Amino acid sequence: LPGITEAAHVVGALASWDLCHSAGVLEVDLDAGGADLAVGCGYKYLNGGPGAPAFIYVAQRHQDEFDQPLTGWNGHARPFDMAPDYSPARGITRARTGTPPLLSVLALEAALTAYDGLSPADVRAASLAVTGTFIDALDELGVDLPLATPRDPARRGSQVSLCHPAAFAVVQALIARGVIGDFREPDIIRLGFAPLYVTHVDAVRAAVHVKEVLDGREYERPEFAERGAVT
Repeated sequence: LPGITEAAHVVGALASWDLCHSAGVLEVDLDAGGADLAVGCGYKYLNGGPGAPAFIYVAQRHQDEFDQPLTGWNGHARPFDMAPDYSPARGITRARTGTPPLLSVLALEAALTAYDGLSPADVRAASLAVTGTFIDALDELGVDLPLATPRDPARRGSQVSLCHPAAFAVVQALIARGVIGDFREPDIIRLGFAPLYVTHVDAVRAAVHVKEVLDGREYERPEFAERGAVT
């Protein structure tokens, strides 16, 4: 993060970071790295569920001048003046839009209590351990698929991605077995591991399911080739 951010600054650009697959599993120090902006979601590793609130980070040096295009009364400097023109609030408050979805906020707030007493380093260690267990189990079972995910723990997030020509159908066959992954073009089977509750036993069982789906060629069943809008 610091190196890419610095490279952006050298050419006069700002660095905006996507934390959707980092928040909750990776240690990210935006201030120390010199980041300008960042966005992330609450429904992935933060476990807020569908519709969970997203979040934004703005470096303090930009907070009184950044342009927030999604304006709403909660980000107004004087929301009850009923003025004809919009005046953004000072500081990070201008990032607010309208009334937040309170039920979703409460669900996310409850989900975040799972992190109580844990440091980011604790969560990162658990993430690397469970993804490592899954990769090792694939190796032990003789699953001969290319890994799109680095084996080097220092370069790995909390996902493991495999390559297969019929990746979409493989993912559907796994979902039918209760192993929930997703497909990404052109040939990626992507499995995420939320380290606060996905266990090593879960990881080994998932690897066994992958092997059985492949060995039994379950992915060739016609129903697993039917695509919807979400993959």
